[in-house]
Amino acid sequence: MESSCIFCKIAGKEIPASIVYEDSKVLAFLDISPANKGHVLVIPRQHYVTLLEVPDSTLAEVAKVVKKVSGAVLKATKAKDFNVAQSNGNSAGQEVMHVHFHIFPRFKGDGLLAGRLNRPALVYEDGEAKEIMKRIREALI
Repeated sequence: MESSCIFCKIAGKEIPASIVYEDSKVLAFLDISPANKGHVLVIPRQHYVTLLEVPDSTLAEVAKVVKKVSGAVLKATKAKDFNVAQSNGNSAGQEVMHVHFHIFPRFKGDGLLAGRLNRPALVYEDGEAKEIMKRIREALI
C-alpha cells in the first residue's frame, strides 16, 4: 500500500468510493469523473504503478473482473458496446500511478474516441451514482 496513492486509500477504505465489485485481490468502482455514466475503474488492491509490475497471477484475476464487470456495466447502463482502456506512465496519459483499467460504456453518438477522452467529464446528479452502482452490483449476480 502506497500511503500517498488515492487508489490505495480507496482500497483501504480510507476514502469512500462507489464500489461495484470487490474481493481479496481486486476492486472495481465508479470513476468520479466519468466519460459516460457507468464508467468503472478496476484495480488490483496491491499497489503497482504499471502493467509490467503486476504479477501474472494477479493480472489474471484483474482480467477476470474486467470481463465480469464489463458485462454488468452493459446490462446496468443498457449500452450495447464498451471500451476497456489502460495506460502506463505519464507520457501515455496515466494520471493515477496505480495500475488500473477503465471500462467505458459506449452509446451511439456519445462523442468519445476509442481509448481517448475528448470532452469534459460528466457529473452525476444527486443519487445517480448510487443508483448506477446498485444496478451494476445487481447485474453481477
